[in-house]
Amino acid sequence: MPGPIVTLNEESLRSDLRELVRKTVEDTLNGLLEAEADELVGAERYERTAEREAYRAGHYDRGLTTSSGEVTIHMPKLKGARFTTAIIERYRRREPSVEEAMIEMYLAGVSTRRIEDVSEILWGSSVSAATVSNLNEKAFASVEEWRNRPLERAYPYVYVDGIYLKRSWGGAYENIAVGVNDDGYREVIGAAEGFTESSECWRDFLSWLRSRGLRGVRMIVGDKAAGMVSSIAEVFPDAAHRRCTARFYRNVLARVPKSRRAAVAAMLKAIHAMESREAAEAKALAVADELDRMRLGEAARVVRGDFPETLAYTAFPREHWRRIRTNNATERLNREIRRRTRVVGTFPDGRSALMLVSARLKYVAESEWGSRRYLDVTLLDEQPYRMAGLGVVGKCARILTVPS
Repeated sequence: MPGPIVTLNEESLRSDLRELVRKTVEDTLNGLLEAEADELVGAERYERTAEREAYRAGHYDRGLTTSSGEVTIHMPKLKGARFTTAIIERYRRREPSVEEAMIEMYLAGVSTRRIEDVSEILWGSSVSAATVSNLNEKAFASVEEWRNRPLERAYPYVYVDGIYLKRSWGGAYENIAVGVNDDGYREVIGAAEGFTESSECWRDFLSWLRSRGLRGVRMIVGDKAAGMVSSIAEVFPDAAHRRCTARFYRNVLARVPKSRRAAVAAMLKAIHAMESREAAEAKALAVADELDRMRLGEAARVVRGDFPETLAYTAFPREHWRRIRTNNATERLNREIRRRTRVVGTFPDGRSALMLVSARLKYVAESEWGSRRYLDVTLLDEQPYRMAGLGVVGKCARILTVPS
């Protein structure tokens, strides 16, 4: 005869196991609370002793969300003494690991509505959007401390960039700074709030970084915004300014018909593929002449006028060129910021944008992004340069919020 066929309902088995774990956690917590009450009273439940210090007065129930699910806690009530427990913090409704998990989800880009659904699935208890916001206020306190920390290293290369965010009327301007330490590792070096992309705001932002210890800046990479360039010259007069090659390419290609952009882009990339500054200058002039022959005079004019600003990286070690001639150091962060802020849409004010962006930057900087060596900065010691200071690669980004 064939043997019996055994089948398992996996979903039912998982449910039973979850309930078993939840019930075990609940019984354990209630047992610990009863033991604490007995020790405080000086007698076990229903025991009559002359040395007792208080009397039992029943209990009240309260819910607690744990990583194993929602449990019911029977909190003892006493007469003649106040019951305090070291097991559960007063007024706490969630286990600390649950709160940490919700904060991590929020900083990882999960919306508050989605967190409600996830908490219901994982722990059997949903949380409101207001609760998530309150938890993040606590997290933002540590973010604020991190944002204003002193800069104890030098940063010879600084990258500046801008991100455009929407806000409600009366919002603010957000500035962000990221760097790589003198061991060659990238790190976020700051975030601040402003109002416009003017010279005054750039000056305030750079001065704030300098007041926190930013030093040893040799070259700053950014676009050709007049306010930025003048502020760099004022705050860091010994630092060279290099225009971002990607922005340079965009400005040239914006003056080229779409059918010719691929060919012109290859010509522009050849400028920065040269092995020396002299060769790059000669190639740039040749590209401008070729654009004139192609009847692209506006594009040729931009190339002739702006290409010298893109070649400042040639004054530094050749091994650094691939890293410092582009804004690739900022692109990973820009993608993360855009992804997270796109979920929010329009910010109610500048501070909310600043805190969310700062929290996201802190989260990314403490991940693999900040744990990989970006440059071998010891090469800066091998030959003299006109600009003094040793240090690490830095990045500064400005985030602009405007009325929607």
